[in-house]
Amino acid sequence: MKIGKALGVILVVLVLIQFLPGRDHVNPPVTGTPKWDSPRTAELFKRACGNCHSNETVWPGYSNIAPISWLINLDVKVARSKFNVSEWGRTGKNDGDEAASETRNGKMPPWFYMPTHPEAKLTPAEKDELVKGLAATFGDEEKEKKEEKNEKR
Repeated sequence: MKIGKALGVILVVLVLIQFLPGRDHVNPPVTGTPKWDSPRTAELFKRACGNCHSNETVWPGYSNIAPISWLINLDVKVARSKFNVSEWGRTGKNDGDEAASETRNGKMPPWFYMPTHPEAKLTPAEKDELVKGLAATFGDEEKEKKEEKNEKR
């Protein structure tokens, strides 16, 4: 009996939170784009990274369901604030030089993104191709730090 009441309360709460704000699916206008080193880099980036790191997010149906919608909106907001190819040339921080190392080291795309976005899964060869293209397009902070360290020796 207690389990039934608990499930009922959970269901009521889940229904009620659907009326709270948090499904702000805004795709601001594209105000600038990087000069990609190749169309292939742009293609791989769009497939693996573009949903969060651009203003061209495709919002899946489940992104309308709280509390998942809150998490997705937060992830996209944070990703765009750090690195956004749709606002290239903006003043302030736009960490393109970290993109190659984040991808190389397996931090991007994040593990929790992959199950619901199988198109973002890159083969090892595609990942290597993307890393090289990101480094050619934006620079490579990790590689530059290693070179600086070697020069100091």
